[in-house]
Amino acid sequence: MKAAPVDISTGEILADGKRISTPRPATPKKMAGVVARLAKHFEWKGPIGCAFPARVKNGVALTATNLDKSCIGENIEERFSEQTGLPVFVLNDADAAGVAEMSFGAGKDRKDLVLVLTIGTGIGSAMFVQRTLIPNTELGHINVKGRNGERYSSDATRRRKELSWSDWARRFQHYLNRIEFLIGPDLIILGGGISNPRKRGNYFKKLKTRADLKKAELGNRAGIVGAAMYAAKCLREDPKPAIAERRER
Repeated sequence: MKAAPVDISTGEILADGKRISTPRPATPKKMAGVVARLAKHFEWKGPIGCAFPARVKNGVALTATNLDKSCIGENIEERFSEQTGLPVFVLNDADAAGVAEMSFGAGKDRKDLVLVLTIGTGIGSAMFVQRTLIPNTELGHINVKGRNGERYSSDATRRRKELSWSDWARRFQHYLNRIEFLIGPDLIILGGGISNPRKRGNYFKKLKTRADLKKAELGNRAGIVGAAMYAAKCLREDPKPAIAERRER
């Protein structure tokens, strides 16, 4: 788990990020403790945006593919707000990365159908139509070759199976083919851990799509930047996000 202060007008990270190992098991209570430690590290007194690896609706986690199952049905916003004493706003992690890429990265000039894919432990997705986010798409779980898409072609699968970059690219090409058949995006942006500059040349040129295909430009800071932007957006829509008021909803 990592954090940093952000200038949301430029997408700039304003200080060196702080990392703390994700607790195991990754329960809401334990993760809330880490968020509180991260806020304390920066002596942070303002709102917190949180990119969370789950489908999130009204602050509640609805899935927990790579987290402890106790997260399902938990109001993550309330839990983290109570622990930090600060207003916390939570969204899906791929959606957060997508928001940042559409504002400051590879999608900033696009107004058509854009799909941002974050490839790492799993495959996250963020879809934008005319620059409007369609939240919680979870397209990493589409069926590819009779298997769950992210289990077939994520970066974690590449490492676990010790695949060469060429072999992994062939797997991921099957995933992209399925995505294009189902959705037909105009632009696909590839981000997440796989967007590390040292990895790009080993696979990117092997992929072919009808859509424009671009590498994410913000790298691993995209989730943090997008989460901060989401918190600011929520504050504008609800200018008095007191913790007690949010708890009553």
